[in-house]
Amino acid sequence: MRRPTKADLAAAHGTTIPDLLAPGLRVLFCGINPGLYSGYTGHHFSRPGNRFWPALHASGFTPRLLRPEEQHLLPGWGLGITNLVARATARADELSGEELKEGGEVLADRLRTYRPAVLGVLGVTAYRQAFGRPRAEVGLQSERIADTPVWVLPNPSGLNAHWSAAGIAEELTRMRRWAFDTDTGTAQSD
Repeated sequence: MRRPTKADLAAAHGTTIPDLLAPGLRVLFCGINPGLYSGYTGHHFSRPGNRFWPALHASGFTPRLLRPEEQHLLPGWGLGITNLVARATARADELSGEELKEGGEVLADRLRTYRPAVLGVLGVTAYRQAFGRPRAEVGLQSERIADTPVWVLPNPSGLNAHWSAAGIAEELTRMRRWAFDTDTGTAQSD
């Protein structure tokens, strides 16, 4: 796929990307919203410099580094992707607090339907706004959403200078160990 032009990116504003959902997921990752590059490609976390795919591999969730266009492989490893807000924007700060709260309500409905073992929210600030938890920190949360345990993760965007790629991978590793190596308290049907 060719690199998008400025016009391509402008045209991607407001587009959506289908969720990657399936029953019985071990982890459902939830981004804030797609960026314009992802809106253009139709693949989650596809902007060069986004650290999601490298961190996912470095943390042991995938056996090799995946390209965004290989996202369809994730459910085979018990992983899925959704977003708090579906529409693509240039920056997450273009979203209103109301949009994030509404997205949190929609996400709770998805959790009730698909019942993943754990929700991994990629962005502490968005989590705080969407769920009214102003003091939330990265890590396992004491509250559940729709009876689903929640692990707040660093935003993997290259714009997030507070976290290194290695730091993001370390936090994903902690969540993976908890989600796959311990009883999360969530019943999984066979």
